[in-house]
Amino acid sequence: MTHHTWPSALDAPGFSLLHRDGNHPEARRGRIHTTHGTIETPVFMPVGTQGTVKSLTPEHLHDLQAEIILGNTYHLYLRPGLDVVAALGGLHKMMGWDRAILTDSGGFQVFSLRDLSKIDEDGVTFASHLDGSRHRLSPEKSIEIQEVLGSDIMMAFDECPPAGAPPAHIRRAMDRTARWARRCIDARTRPDQQLFGIIQGGIDLELRRVSLAAITALPFDGFALGGLSVGESRDATWGTVAEIAPLMPVDKGRYLMGVGTPEDLLICVGAGIDMFDCVLPTRNARNGRLFHPDGDINIRNLIHRLDDRPIEDGCPCYTCSRFSRGYLRHLSRASEILFATLASIHNLHFLTALMGRVREAIEGDRFRELQIDGLKRRGIEPPPIRP
Repeated sequence: MTHHTWPSALDAPGFSLLHRDGNHPEARRGRIHTTHGTIETPVFMPVGTQGTVKSLTPEHLHDLQAEIILGNTYHLYLRPGLDVVAALGGLHKMMGWDRAILTDSGGFQVFSLRDLSKIDEDGVTFASHLDGSRHRLSPEKSIEIQEVLGSDIMMAFDECPPAGAPPAHIRRAMDRTARWARRCIDARTRPDQQLFGIIQGGIDLELRRVSLAAITALPFDGFALGGLSVGESRDATWGTVAEIAPLMPVDKGRYLMGVGTPEDLLICVGAGIDMFDCVLPTRNARNGRLFHPDGDINIRNLIHRLDDRPIEDGCPCYTCSRFSRGYLRHLSRASEILFATLASIHNLHFLTALMGRVREAIEGDRFRELQIDGLKRRGIEPPPIRP
């Protein structure tokens, strides 16, 4: 088990900027201090939607040096329910996790299930995807749920419009998100939990700037870019982040929601992002797509049947240090439960190790070299450094 760094009395909750890369100034090295430990940034945060990172134990996550994971407000509210979470001592105790947790607000899930929901100015009425039961979620209710869950970082309740929504729809959602953000701030009661605001506006850069001004004017502990990676092109995502992330407050954590391929991380760290999350690494793992510096591997392909090499030569993760591609292919094709665990360990190790190298490179003013090498190996042309 790795050593865990707890904040000292001098570490006030929130973000500390430690260094900016001298050759790539937007790339930042920082720390986020929480009541459950200090998070070194830039960081990738594994997603534990229903109180578990699928197929992995907390011990696996400790070994992967994960300092923060995510929980999902919508799913935990519906199942097992707040009464169960409260009776079992809060989310940390219930799931046996002693490090930091970030919970999303439930907004993305409600709006991604928009056929089951109806929005108004006060909030959203929605039908459970589990049993069709009717529920009401508002900014105040979202904060109440997250306070019962006891996460270290809560997210404000926002409206996330789908990619391709008409400009008027995106504008309405952006304005409503700003009004709801104020209500989230007014609703919070626990000083031990940080609250992040969410910037919306789709890929319309002017709307993004308007949302940025409105949300950053409020006393949030950090800020997120939401409403990306929801169906727009990869280039549109990266272009939006490149324009907006450098304008976010320098003294607060910057979180890009739902984005998490290796190339996403390398490009968006270069734009000034500190925090990332995505279900992709574990979902892809379960489906047989494994991260490799030279591009993803589909382990189910016949070419791996007799291959005695690890997924990645030199990778020190538990999976690569013990098992061959041929064995992993067998497990995958046989639908063995063990495959999900071994594949998820590798994919999450790949990203946590990448973030470790990113932090070291920023400290040494070498991020640009790392970015160029990592992107070119995956067939991506590195973006220019912004003046």
